[in-house]
Amino acid sequence: MIKITWHNEPVPQNMKIKQVYGIVFNENGKILMRVENNNGKKNYSFGGGTPEVFDKDIEDTLRREMIEELNTTLQDKILYVGYQKIDLGDGRPFAQVRMTALIKNIGPKQPDPDGGEIYDRVFVSPKKAITLLNWGEEGKQQIEQAFRIAKEYLEIPTIDDDEEIWI
Repeated sequence: MIKITWHNEPVPQNMKIKQVYGIVFNENGKILMRVENNNGKKNYSFGGGTPEVFDKDIEDTLRREMIEELNTTLQDKILYVGYQKIDLGDGRPFAQVRMTALIKNIGPKQPDPDGGEIYDRVFVSPKKAITLLNWGEEGKQQIEQAFRIAKEYLEIPTIDDDEEIWI
């Protein structure tokens, strides 16, 4: 059975980072979510993906993946949020890192070079993101931690509305 746990501290040195995702905000405090349409059902997630050998670091991975998947560039300051420990029961747990940043620019939708998928994009409040992800307590903790960090270090505002902004 897969066990997923959320951690606010740095990834342990002996744990492999297999994925990096961004809980990224616009200047109004809304989170950008990636939307996949699977047979009429919408699946919500964050932009991100697998580190490549040519990426300098996890920030570089996030920047590249945000451009590839969502045609979105990030401002200079990217901050670490935490990681999900994924334990498949094989004795080799790995990390899925979460980062946060402010969006610099969003271009038109385009195909992801890795598979050709064109993702929809939507801005939502942190509260709405928790509901749309439906990841339980781990998802709630990730978004709340990203929001706290973005509020303190990126100076985003607090918002309470549930308006969705599709782009």
